[in-house]
Amino acid sequence: MYAIMGATGKVGGAAARALLARGEPLRVVVRDAAKGKPWQERGCEIAIADLDDAAGLARAFGGCAAAFVMLPSNFDPSPDFHETKAKLATLRQALDEARPGRVVALSTIGAEARRPNLLNQLGLLEQALATPGLPTTFLRAAWFMQNAALDVAAARDTGVIQSYLQPLDRPVPMIATEDVGATVAGLLTESWDGPRIVELAAGGVSPNMIAAAFARAIGKPVRADPVPRADWEQIFRSQGMTNPLPRMQMLDGFNEGWIAFGQPGTIARQGRVGIDDVVTKLLAG
Repeated sequence: MYAIMGATGKVGGAAARALLARGEPLRVVVRDAAKGKPWQERGCEIAIADLDDAAGLARAFGGCAAAFVMLPSNFDPSPDFHETKAKLATLRQALDEARPGRVVALSTIGAEARRPNLLNQLGLLEQALATPGLPTTFLRAAWFMQNAALDVAAARDTGVIQSYLQPLDRPVPMIATEDVGATVAGLLTESWDGPRIVELAAGGVSPNMIAAAFARAIGKPVRADPVPRADWEQIFRSQGMTNPLPRMQMLDGFNEGWIAFGQPGTIARQGRVGIDDVVTKLLAG
């Protein structure tokens, strides 16, 4: 039996589908039964729990050969990341009680970075879950290609997409969420000892390459324009953020090159899905 968190999202959903395609027994962890019904109809067990419920998570992970765990995205955290720390304490407690055979945890490129930024939250995850005696893989995924979903309307309507990644011709390691889910499924079925780190990317993709993919898919010119660094804080606050600094620091890390892959002691895995496939699917809705 394999337990999957986040099956109602892109990565967890892709992992669950990949495991079902392999014929593996699956327990899907959801916050309410209604969200689990589509998975139940596909033959999955349903466990009701969330990251405020250590006992419920422990029951969900109990008796499993392996469990996939992840944190919900938080782009506007408190300065001390106390929300993340609380969820990690709950997750740690649940894993200590349940002791599944193996754990795969979704991390990120840049989790090891010591400079302050948004991705420090995943560094905290790696620190919290690296437990001797419990084989744990931290899957450091690259920038999600599906972030281009935010550019669909602008590409289609105006032919211009705004980019916080700069310079526009600089490739950044990227990955499709479908590749992340497929990799999660594969990792869950492997055997290993102790903690390990896997880096996952499908190659480098620049903002100009994203614009070109939109242009090919739409059939008209699309270009990328850089958003001036001086405007970031005002833009993010106008979108409702109260603490935009960590997000800005993260973008600085990508743009300045101190958030990157190739860390010593890590294992590299390669994704297969390219930016053209992702953009075509995004445009299709």
